[in-house]
Amino acid sequence: MTIEESTALADSVVGTLEQHLVHDVVPLRLQRARTEFLTQGFAKTGFLAPPDVKKYVAEETEALIARHAVRRDGAFAETGGTPRRMHNVRRAEIAEHGRILPRLYSSTGLREALAAVAGEEVLKCPYPPEQFVITELTQTGDTHGWHWDDYSFALVWVIDCPPLERGGFVQCVPRTEWDKEDPQLHRHFVSRPIHSVELHPGDLYFLRSDTTLHRVYPVTGGRRLIVNMGYAARRDLAKPMSHETMDALWAEPMVRDTIPRGTGRESS
Repeated sequence: MTIEESTALADSVVGTLEQHLVHDVVPLRLQRARTEFLTQGFAKTGFLAPPDVKKYVAEETEALIARHAVRRDGAFAETGGTPRRMHNVRRAEIAEHGRILPRLYSSTGLREALAAVAGEEVLKCPYPPEQFVITELTQTGDTHGWHWDDYSFALVWVIDCPPLERGGFVQCVPRTEWDKEDPQLHRHFVSRPIHSVELHPGDLYFLRSDTTLHRVYPVTGGRRLIVNMGYAARRDLAKPMSHETMDALWAEPMVRDTIPRGTGRESS
């Protein structure tokens, strides 16, 4: 496919999404998602994208993870030593080699729909590395451990996910605050309920990611492949930000993945 053809396809996918948001998404669904979001810091929002848009997102994501994956394996003091074990593709590689994902991230119509769920304006993240990334969990014990995000919102597109008994589901503790000097994860666990949410391929979910402590339960089989799109609230633009965990997690260089990609690698 030529650059012109891929650009035209991306424009078509975004147009399809925005038409769907205008004509097919009823206000009641947005209202229900908003109630869930405000009470739990999390809402399933798969209704925001039609099946053909999800198909194109999945195809581009699979191509990018196959060609540009990097293995990450670390732990972070700012979140109480919680682990990150995954493959990923960073924003820079997605912006260079992808067409659909960058265009979807910039969709005004999508941000307006997310604003209806959030109850406030949803803005592009001012820190580019947090705008969009791909992560993949395939090996036993792979996880995106307990953490908060620097900015207020995250929209996650679930491309692939193992069955519930193999992990890969999301756990959330809403209405929490991140103290990078003293995160006190266990204090949050005993003072707030932990919500666990089963996911399936094709799901989307919207997260209040700066005040909802969250993680992906470690996988023991199958594969979890997602696209994370990070967004800011207006208040984020005025407060000081540091990006220790993001800068460390996505730093160059780690190990460029050369293992043939597939489902269930080292996952039995």
